[in-house]
Amino acid sequence: MSSNSVGPALSQGVGYGVVLGVGAAFAIFMISLTHILKRFNNEVQTSEMFTTAGRSVKSGLVAAAVASSWTWAATLLQSTGVCYRYGVSGPFWYASGATVQIILFATLAITLKKRAPNAHTFLEAIRARYGAPAHFTFIFFGLVTNILVSLMLIAGGAAAINALTGMHGVAAIFLMPIPVVAYTFIGGIKATFITDYIHGAAVLIIIITFALTTYATSEYLGSPGAVYDLLVEAATNHPVSGNRDGSYLTMRSTGGVTFFVINIVGNFGTVFLDAGYSQKAIAAHPVHALPGYIMGGLAWFAIPWLTATTLGLSALALESSPRFPTYPNRMTDAEVSAGLALPYAAVALLGQGGAGATLVVVFLAVTSSFNSELIAVSSIVTYDVYRAYIDPNASGKKLVWMSHMAMIVYAVIICLVSVGLWYNGISMGYMYLLMGVLISAAVIPATLTLMWKGQNKWAATLSPILGAICAIVAWLVTASRTCGVLDVTCTGSNNPMLAGNLTALLSPIIFVPIFTLIFGLDKYDWQSMLEIRQADDHEIAKDAGLSPEAILELERVQEADWAAERKKLDRAFKIASVTTVLLAVSLLVLWPMPLYGSGYIFSREFFTGWVVVGIIWIFCSFIAIVIYPLWESRVTLAKVISTMLGLRKPNFPTVVAGEPALSGRATPTEEERKNGDEKIDSSSTKV
Repeated sequence: MSSNSVGPALSQGVGYGVVLGVGAAFAIFMISLTHILKRFNNEVQTSEMFTTAGRSVKSGLVAAAVASSWTWAATLLQSTGVCYRYGVSGPFWYASGATVQIILFATLAITLKKRAPNAHTFLEAIRARYGAPAHFTFIFFGLVTNILVSLMLIAGGAAAINALTGMHGVAAIFLMPIPVVAYTFIGGIKATFITDYIHGAAVLIIIITFALTTYATSEYLGSPGAVYDLLVEAATNHPVSGNRDGSYLTMRSTGGVTFFVINIVGNFGTVFLDAGYSQKAIAAHPVHALPGYIMGGLAWFAIPWLTATTLGLSALALESSPRFPTYPNRMTDAEVSAGLALPYAAVALLGQGGAGATLVVVFLAVTSSFNSELIAVSSIVTYDVYRAYIDPNASGKKLVWMSHMAMIVYAVIICLVSVGLWYNGISMGYMYLLMGVLISAAVIPATLTLMWKGQNKWAATLSPILGAICAIVAWLVTASRTCGVLDVTCTGSNNPMLAGNLTALLSPIIFVPIFTLIFGLDKYDWQSMLEIRQADDHEIAKDAGLSPEAILELERVQEADWAAERKKLDRAFKIASVTTVLLAVSLLVLWPMPLYGSGYIFSREFFTGWVVVGIIWIFCSFIAIVIYPLWESRVTLAKVISTMLGLRKPNFPTVVAGEPALSGRATPTEEERKNGDEKIDSSSTKV
């Protein structure tokens, strides 16, 4: 906690109880659920099921997984800190600047499923198109993305747990990943979908509780009007530099809009380059990928917006009260950067109950996102390194074993690096601003790989590398000229980060055309992506008791489904292109820019309406990612429960149209291509 505080709101025992007790209980539950699905829902944990969940996940669960995986510790802690710094503009800029990437990624997700239906990672499509040099480039950027995200999760979570309970940060760093590794080890990506759903439901319930307490029932605040009055008073006592009239109640904020640009650039990198998001697209059934990503993005928007609008503003309103942990002083920049505005506000608002709820919500946010990173990294190591360059004919058993080993090694490395960051004072907030500088130069080349047949392999290989070098130079030169010293405080300030982030994202706009002119326009026909093959899981299937006839039948069904799936993907791509652009323009321009341009300072009535919209939106999110997935899976749930209760006999194996084959191929045969079979619709693969 702060040097000004009276000590942690909770005991170390509570910290260890949540990290070890809740974590262990959840791991046991998820491992048990994996065995229940195996026994009563005929699920065989092949390498394909481990990595792709059979490519059959429905839209509700996809939406829940997207929203939950995008709810990092940074989502809650950083957004609240931005609100504390800049007022009401911070939560909106955070939410809109990180929602549009998820929505726009829906188009890329549809394209990936269409171009490379058998891929396990986005990087396999890179290799299929360009070969090894570009593949190595994107492996590097993909792993850097995963490492940065994982470090932010663990570092941010450890700082919050330490502040709330006094539990040593290093202990939290090493203990938090253990249960996550355990259940992901057993259940694969299917476990991540289910845990994302459960974690997301719990997080939403706690956020709703905080919001209703702050704006309806709290004896210290209790209404939007009371919060409004305290914010006006706070602006009088310590006005915000760069905000219209120093007010916390305006979208006209220089610091806020600077953060917005950094935020949107950095998050393009973390969505488009994080293998976890492309894997969720791969795992989604073709019909469900588009609605899943759009629902997930829109549902997620309310999480940082309402969380920060509730707890960030509560921190500003209550910091003049003796209830606030740092009273009589304000929070320091280091505390805000570490993400402590949220736990401090929760303690001031609800005492130990608020501290306990914050501890749970941060722990769940960390673990639900970290399991996605584990699967992402293990898939890269397994399919893009081991299978691609070491053992191309590896069996399904070998691939599963490699995935397990990669998870364990990766978790250990992340823990060790996090300890170094902890002792060197590099916070979650610093890494959040830095990530775009390091990775966003690969966003445009990665997108063009799937969207434009003209990008040649040297443009794809070299543009990200040169862009990252230029971004780092721009970042450090701007820091040196701004502050005259290259320390953590200076390099982490807004202007250097803005220069580095913008240079990273936009430099490929120059480099790609240059390399296109030098090495010529590519004329790619997309066929090599179609030839990516699934793993051979016959051995695992036989061990699970499936007959050769059953395996062949499953493969035949998948091939029969392929023609129908391609037509659905073509239609989904057209819908996605229009829908995603409209939503992005609405969130980035039509809604916020009139408020920013006019410099409007919220009235009491407008602020009340702003809060009410946020609360209504969070309830809609709850319906979309908690209630709807249950309704959508009602048949499977009824089947599993009735089989467990002995009301129906297991039917193993079950062959259902649209369900995954164990080692089948979703690619049309060469004979079908030559004959121009209408069912295959090969023409749809061409730009």
